[in-house]
Amino acid sequence: MKHCISEVTTLPCTFAEDVANFADAGWKAMEVWLTKLESHLETHSATDTRQLLQDRQMTLAAASYQGGLLLSQGEQRQAHYDHFRKRLDLCQQFGIGTMLVVADFVNKVDQASLQRAVVSLQQAAQWAAGFDVRLALEFRGSDTFCASLDTALALVEQCGEANVGINLDVFHYYTGPSKFEDLDLLTTQRLAFVQLCDVAGVAREMASDADRVLPGDGDFRLQPIVRRLRDIGYDGWVSLELMNPTLWKVKPGQVAQVGITALERVLSVC
Repeated sequence: MKHCISEVTTLPCTFAEDVANFADAGWKAMEVWLTKLESHLETHSATDTRQLLQDRQMTLAAASYQGGLLLSQGEQRQAHYDHFRKRLDLCQQFGIGTMLVVADFVNKVDQASLQRAVVSLQQAAQWAAGFDVRLALEFRGSDTFCASLDTALALVEQCGEANVGINLDVFHYYTGPSKFEDLDLLTTQRLAFVQLCDVAGVAREMASDADRVLPGDGDFRLQPIVRRLRDIGYDGWVSLELMNPTLWKVKPGQVAQVGITALERVLSVC
């Protein structure tokens, strides 16, 4: 498995600062926070940005994230898809092979909305295929729609497009309705990306993204998950994703350094 770090882990930093801090800490790849890249390109050319990445030997492993594709309608849908196409073009320009997609929030799920989500995911995948991009559908444990691993996998299967898989974020896996037996459903064909973190001393029902800590420093049982990834032969990206405001106040270079040590330790022990 290949490791990378999400730019949301050092959210206050710019794209260029992240490239420098991550490279100095020994990271070779990062998960792009698309808003940062878009802001960077307002004042820097794509050519200069590619040179920056080449100089620091930094790979862009994935892009996070795109919402609004599955259930939006009318003008909203048009706006989301226009944004999506621009981001697909960015991914193609910078050789980013995977884009994370999140399911839309909805108060109540019915059969019609479920079917619309499947068709929309299929259409989004077909758009992405034209840019050589794979979509990673992320389930979110606290949402009313697509909150569990098995539901996300079912949507991907019904979509039927080869360039669609799931993003396994262990935070949402543990804090939502997913079960350990759902891990048996994972296959290398349908697992597109993985994000690791931990949570310490917080009831799962009360945990928020701000409670994320370094993997191995909390209460999550990460070993069975990493073991399952090895069992199915997953050799893709595993990203360190921490949205902790406390860490945002720490020197980003220090966060990057302790982060790579923590992620390597978890992946090597399991």
